[in-house]
Formats: sequence, C-alpha cells, structure tokens
Amino acid sequence: MMQGGSIPSRLSRALQSLALAFLMVLTLGLGLPVSTLAQEGADPATAATSADDGLVAEALEEVATPQPSAETLEWERTAKRAEDALEAGLASDAALESLRADLVKWRETFQDAQEANAQRIANLRNQIAVLGTPPENATESVEITLRRSDLNTQLSQLLAPVLAAEEARSRASGLIAEIDSTLRTRQTDALLAIGPSPVNPVYWAAAWNEVQAGLNAMRAEFRSNYTNELRQFEFRQNLLVIIPLFLLGLVLMLRGRAWATGLVRHLRAHAGRAAEPLAFVASLSKSIVPWIGLLLLVQSLLATGFFGLKGETLLQQIPLWGVALYAAHWLCDRLFPVPPAGSLFDVPPERRGQMRRLGVTLAIFVVLSRATESFEAVNTLSAATGAILAFPILVLTSLALTRLARQVRVLVQPRMEDSEEGVAFRLRAISMLARGAILVALVGPVLAGIGYRNAAEALVYPTAVTAGLLGLLFAMQYFTEQTYALFSRRDGDSSDALLPALIGVAMVLASVPVLALIWGMRATDLTELWSRFLEGVSVGDTRISPSDFIAFAVFFGAGYLVTRLVQGALKTSVLPKTRIDQGGQTAIVSGVGYVGITLAALVAFAGTGLDLSSIAIVAGALSVGIGFGLQTIVSNFVSGIILLIERPISEGDWIEVGGQMGYVRDISVRATRIETFDRTDVIIPNADLVSGTVTNYTRGNTVGRVIVSVGVAYGTDTHRVEGILREIAEDHPMVLANPAPAVLFQGFGADSLDFEIRAILRDVNWALSVRSEMNHAIAARFAEEGIEIPFAQRDVWLRNPEVLQP
Repeated sequence: MMQGGSIPSRLSRALQSLALAFLMVLTLGLGLPVSTLAQEGADPATAATSADDGLVAEALEEVATPQPSAETLEWERTAKRAEDALEAGLASDAALESLRADLVKWRETFQDAQEANAQRIANLRNQIAVLGTPPENATESVEITLRRSDLNTQLSQLLAPVLAAEEARSRASGLIAEIDSTLRTRQTDALLAIGPSPVNPVYWAAAWNEVQAGLNAMRAEFRSNYTNELRQFEFRQNLLVIIPLFLLGLVLMLRGRAWATGLVRHLRAHAGRAAEPLAFVASLSKSIVPWIGLLLLVQSLLATGFFGLKGETLLQQIPLWGVALYAAHWLCDRLFPVPPAGSLFDVPPERRGQMRRLGVTLAIFVVLSRATESFEAVNTLSAATGAILAFPILVLTSLALTRLARQVRVLVQPRMEDSEEGVAFRLRAISMLARGAILVALVGPVLAGIGYRNAAEALVYPTAVTAGLLGLLFAMQYFTEQTYALFSRRDGDSSDALLPALIGVAMVLASVPVLALIWGMRATDLTELWSRFLEGVSVGDTRISPSDFIAFAVFFGAGYLVTRLVQGALKTSVLPKTRIDQGGQTAIVSGVGYVGITLAALVAFAGTGLDLSSIAIVAGALSVGIGFGLQTIVSNFVSGIILLIERPISEGDWIEVGGQMGYVRDISVRATRIETFDRTDVIIPNADLVSGTVTNYTRGNTVGRVIVSVGVAYGTDTHRVEGILREIAEDHPMVLANPAPAVLFQGFGADSLDFEIRAILRDVNWALSVRSEMNHAIAARFAEEGIEIPFAQRDVWLRNPEVLQP
C-alpha cells in the first residue's frame, strides 16, 4: 500500500516540475524580442538570463517605489484644486469657503497622522540612545552594529509617514492661510467700494419700479398658489393643523407677556431672598412665550402652501427677526425696569420709560435693515435700489443711536466727579463709549449718502448691536451678584465679592469672540485662531500646547494635594506620638513638603511628556544671569535648608539675633519669622541666621538662669540680707533645688550695698515673671525686717545765688 501510494505522489511532483520548466522557458522566450537577439548577436541562453534579470530589477523597483494610496491621490486633487482656484482668482467666496472646509478636514487628518506611533518612535529612540554613538577610531562588535542599523531602519520606516503627514499639514495650512488672506482682501475691497448714491434723484424712479416689480412678483406667486386646485386641496387637508397653530400662536403673542409679568410680580412679592434671581429667570418668559407664539403663527402660514418661493424665504426668517426684537425688549426691561423694581443703573424712574423705548426702537431699525437686505437678495435688486431702500433705515438707526448715547451721557456725567476712583473710571469708560457711538451715528449717514453703503452699515449696525451686548453683560453680572448673595446668604451689596467679579471677567472674555463676529470677523478666522492656540508653541523639538498646561496642572495639583495630606497626617497623627521635639517635627514636615513638591513637579513634567532636554541649553544660559540677579534669594534658600537639617533653631525657640529678641514662629524657604515680646513680627533672612551670631535661650531645653539685683543701705547686716534673699529664692516654685540658688554680695556701690540672686529656673520663658515675683517678695520681707533700700540723694549748691534776686 505504501509503495502503491507513493507512485502517484512521485508522478504528481514530476508533472509539476515539467509544468514549471515550461513556464520558465516560455517566460524567458517572451522576455526579450527575437530581433534584439539577432541584432546583438548574443547567445540565446545569455539573452534569456539578461531578460530574467531585467524582470527582477523591474519588480524590485516597483516594490521600492510603492504606489500612492487612494487617500493620497484624493488629497493631491484637493490641494491642486485649491491652488488652481487661488491662482485664477475667479472662485466665489462660497466656493473658497467650501475649499477651506475641506482643507481644514485634511489638516486635522494629517495632525492625527503626525501623532501616530509616537510611543513606538520614542521607544526606538531610547533604544538607539542606549547603544550610544558609534566609536570613531575603536572597533565595535558586529552585534551592536547590526542592532543599531536594524533600529535605525525601523525608526526611518516609522518616521516616513510622520514626516509626510507633517509636510502635507504644512501645505494645507499654507493654502488655508492663502484662502483667508484672499477672503479678507475681498472683504476689505467691498467695504471701501463706492456705489450709487441714494440721494441722487436719478436712481429713484428705477428703484421704485424695481421694488414694485418685486412686490408684484411675490403677490403673483401667492395668487398663483391660491388659485391652484392642488394647493387648495392641501390647504383644506391641513386646516385641522393650521387653525390650532394660528390660534395658539395668536394667544401666546397677545397674552404671553402679560402672564409672564404677573409671574414676575408674584415672585417678587412672595419669594423673599430669592425674589430677584427668580424674577430674573422668570422674566425670560416675557420674550420666550410671545416668540413661541410668533413661531407658531409663521408655521401656520407656511402650512397653507399659498406662499411662493420668495414669500416662504422671507417668512422663514421672521422667527430670527423676532428673536432679536423680543431679546431687545427683555433686555431693556431688565436694564430699566418699571418701578418699584430696582434698576441696574442709577436712572430716575421718570426716565426709565424713555430709555426702554429708545432701546426697543433701535432694535426695530436694526431688524428692519436685515429684512430689507433679505428682500433685496430675494428679488435680486440692483445696487442703486438696495442703497435707496437701506438709506432711510440707516438714518433712523443713527438718530436712535444718537439719542440713546446722549441720554447715557446725561445720566453718567453728573456722577463722575462725586464717585470713587473705581466707579469714576467705569463711568468715564461708559461716557467715552457713548461719545464714540455719537460719532459713528454722525459719520454713517454721511458715508452712505456719498455711496459707501457697506462701510456705513459696517459702522452703524455693529455699534448698535455692541450696545446691546454690553447691556446683556451688565444684566448677567447683576444676576450673578444676586445669585451669589442668595447662596452665600450675604446681606446688602455683593458687588465687591470676589466670585461675582471673576465670573464677570469670564463673561467678558467669552463675549470677545461674539464681539469679533459682530464687527465683521469671519467664523473661520476665529476657528483658525482657536486651532493655532490648541497647537501651542514650539520650543526646540518640543511643542507645548494648552492641553500640556492642563495636564501639568492636573498632575502637579494632584501631587501637591497628596503632599499636603501626608504633611497633615505626619503633623497631627504620626509625629506627636514620637519623642521628637516640636522643632524636629516642624523640620520633618517642612522637609516632606519640599521633597513632595519637587517630586510633584518632576511627575508633572514626565506625565505631560515634555522633553526639557531641548531647552536645557537655553535654561543653562539663563541660569547664569538669574544666578547673579537672585544670588541673595538663593543664599537664603540654601540657608533655610541648612536650618532645617542642622536645626540650630527651631519653632518655639527664644532667640536673639541682630538686636532682635523673640520666639521663632515660622522657618520658611527664604526667611524666618520671629515674634517679639511686643507681639510684632520681625522677618529675618535665613542667611543672617546661618552666618551671624544667634543667641538661643531655649536650645535643647528650657532650663535657664535668672539674676535679680537689689541694694541695701550702708550699715545693714550683710549676712542677714543674704539669708533673707536665699529664703526668697528657695521658696519660689520655678527655681530648681539642684543646683541651689546662690546669693552674691557684689560690692559697695555709690549709694548701697549691692546683692544678686542667681537662680536656675526650670523654664526660662518665665524669667520676667519670676524676677517680678522675687522683687515683690524682697520688698515685702525688707519692710518686715526693717531693712532700708536706699535711693540716691543729691545736694544742689548755687555758686552765685545773688543773680537770682530780682
């Protein structure tokens, strides 16, 4: 069986070998044309071999030069399309914006590709660094050379796509910058372009005809749809939806504001401390409820199907205009409320109504300008007709803006001289803004009348909207202060609190992008700035981004928190149970704090992934200059570490240094704080404590000596005095029995016999009290014993008393 089974196997292998040989011969025969062999006169076998080598080389070349992927081809097409559009300069703004959006997506893709295999690349670089640089003169083992070559090959393969992505990202960023520059140039040209003057009567008749034609076209669309049987059938089918929507919207528009006003009054009357914050939130319903009614009305009109394309386009924008109108109405009610509600500003009650009307009127004119632009775009009116339609609204807007700004100046001007410095500064800023608004309101109509319509509208309407934005910031700041007062249970004015001030700063910063959009900056410009901000800055080979700062703050904050927890546990739980004195415990806690903060910083740098080696040279150069400038601070820092290690003084010690005497209360990094007996703090640099002379009265223990001096009259029994003083010293509870107190007869003074009590106290901190108590005891005993304590007596002799006679 085995032999019979092996015959087919050998036969199969033979057939396979023959087939393979035939294919090789056929391939070699077709690899080079016969004419070529004849011309060169080469041997057929040699020619076949040469053809085979050519095929292998071609195959190797194809392997060495990989074909670009579909993604790469797509990117090249996008980049080429953008470059062609920029070079031609004929693409519209919308087309350029679309191209820019595509380029931004590609840039994000390349940004992600740059971060691919980052960990693997870092590992390979570390491995290569471990192997070191190849020796120049000495020989190196073959294994290390091969290993280094292998690692370099792997690193090159991993870096190739990263470098390609970086190059493509740079190209995309350049194209985006070119598109942004082109769009900004066009925007500037449009602002400075002069068009037909709206005050030129030549254009009035044509403008009137164009407006009538536009209105007639919209009316014709409506009539056509209204008479269409299919539209009428659809209208009848939708009546059950149209009528409820219309009625509900009408009710909300007519009664919603009254309902919201009643709710606000109820909250102010019954909500107590939470009245103002709740009333602020509830006041939003004054605008939201009527706006919902307006939205329902518009939807009911659209559901009829009678309006044509132009009419539906205008109807769809009515809710947006309604948002602006109702928001302006709500804001004016919040800034200048009806009495008895308090106003955000010091506005007399009789003027609040006028201020509200001016603010709402200004918003109406701004909305009318937007409606006019929509009508112009829908009917494709000419530039002259558009300028003539926009000019009266621009003039009315300027008039309303002027009146509002003048009223603000009238209210602010009298208070500027009598206010505090901070309030006066804010009032001056408001007055300057009002003056600028008046100037804009005067210049705008003049520019529009000349023909610079775009420039005039770019000045007047953004100024009006900016005034609304500033009012909104004031209202939100007031709400923040009231809410803070509610939750913090503070009575009175809370405008001086820190948290509302910080929230106000945050709101101002958040409003900066909105302000930029109001004044004409494109949203893509803001996103580009944000993208560059997120990318960070490059320092050497290291890129530092905001995410790195956040990661560093998180890691360092966690390390700092852990350090403080460990210090607290040591100070309150562990060290008090040991025999270490208080100064040693403080030194240990401080040392743990220094070590913990240093480790937290190192862990934060490592966790963030910042490579500080690239800035080591710069840091080294800066350290020289910093060393000269901060040598005193560094000296004090090192001295502080020496004080904590050697502990010549500790917290609680009674020391004397530089003529200052007191208790050590705190040893910090730079200086030591001493509390004198006058309860004043003296800050002494640590370098003075290390290099100067310091007297420590309580170093190691609190045992110390007290000296009490006393004098007696001449003629007193000195041995009797000595016995009395010894009894007084031995009877005091703070005086140690061993060594026993000593009484010394110091000598013969000018007026008395001088004695001293020298006693060792168990706690020298009580030296002043002990001296005072001993003096009291000496006075009492000397009085009992009849011992006189003399005092100096002087006789005054006048050499010529006769000159004193009158």
